[in-house]
Amino acid sequence: MLIDTLITGLVAGGTYALVAMGLTIQFGISRIMNLAHGDTIIAACFASFILFSVFGLSPILALMIVVPAGYVLSDAIYRLIMRPLVARAPNAGALEVDSILVTFGLLFVIQGVLLVAFGGNYTGYTFLNTPVDLFGTIVAANRLLALFLALVFGITLIFVLSRTRWGMTLRAVSIAPENAPLVGIDINRAARTAFALGGALAATAGVVVSMYQTFTATIGVIFTMKALIVVILGGKGSLTGALIGGLLLGLVETFVAAYIDPGLTLAATYTIFLLLLILRPTGFFGQAG
Repeated sequence: MLIDTLITGLVAGGTYALVAMGLTIQFGISRIMNLAHGDTIIAACFASFILFSVFGLSPILALMIVVPAGYVLSDAIYRLIMRPLVARAPNAGALEVDSILVTFGLLFVIQGVLLVAFGGNYTGYTFLNTPVDLFGTIVAANRLLALFLALVFGITLIFVLSRTRWGMTLRAVSIAPENAPLVGIDINRAARTAFALGGALAATAGVVVSMYQTFTATIGVIFTMKALIVVILGGKGSLTGALIGGLLLGLVETFVAAYIDPGLTLAATYTIFLLLLILRPTGFFGQAG
């Protein structure tokens, strides 16, 4: 029972971490609070479903198509919709407010397209739904694969952004956007890259989610809210915080549901969220302003 709960919590937490990493990059570097982030994830779920059920591509191969598509589409959204907001915003605060309003509308556009195309019923497919004996506990292979992929993508991204010149350029824009041009950094290009990278991570999370749970066109907002909680738990702009915060959130939800009461899952999540806002409003790895 304990191992089963632990694995389930880590799978959920790994997914939350992937979701939150995309949002924290978009918010921390591009200064855009993307409320349509969760709906991008659901769009990727349906894309993976089509590739599997129609073309017979496994989710592993689907990643090679869906993730680049998520990057390209997010890049296009930034160029067409977000860049004008950036150009007219007098400061970062105004940009954040404008982005919330615009992406709130974008949320319903994506959701409406998905509803027309796929309807409102739950959708899913069977992939690697075979039992695996792990420390005496039977766990579905697709859940273990989902956890593995979430950790690999998360840790790789942290390494790239912290150990490469390209990654340090993006981090410089996040930490000191007003000083970045002084060392030759193109802020607009960095912001566009970060927003597109966040979309690619959302697409990755969508493929991972589709492997082990059903989904519907209207549940994107749930992923957006989870991502917001994790971003605040970990600290704005902190990928390490997003990874740890996501795993923590998944474990708390699963253990509360298994050992206390499923009805208290949300209560426990928001209790931790409120306590952290009171005791450490900058999050686990956030820096005081």
